[in-house]
Amino acid sequence: MNFLLTALLSAQILSALAMVGLILIQHGKGADMGAAFGSGSSGSLFGASGSANFLSRSTAVLATVFFICTLTLAYFGNYRPPESGSVLDRAAAPVAPAPAPAPAASGAAAQIPGTVPAPAGSAAPAAPAPAAPASGAAQIPAR
Repeated sequence: MNFLLTALLSAQILSALAMVGLILIQHGKGADMGAAFGSGSSGSLFGASGSANFLSRSTAVLATVFFICTLTLAYFGNYRPPESGSVLDRAAAPVAPAPAPAPAASGAAAQIPGTVPAPAGSAAPAAPAPAAPASGAAQIPAR
């Protein structure tokens, strides 16, 4: 898979560079009008209109290669392999119950206010400590 992505990326870069070069070589539409009135030389390697056809077709081919490479790289960039089973299968699967929390150490239970540590051999939950009075008047000694 890595080799395929590297090959696609290198083909995309090479086609982009070649396309830039071909576009810069081509003449604009105004250059043909000047050549028709004798101010420019219309003789070239490909003939009077042969270079325009060759360069424009080459540019079109390179643009197609660039476009296909771009779409393929975008597809592989967002590709996620499918998970086994469907969403309905995963929703119907039973959920395992959560494990019970481990009993607290004797020192930790003693530090929590309002709890009484359980005796070592008992399986019953510990009873809460008696609640402190809600008002602050009971804590302040009277005169």
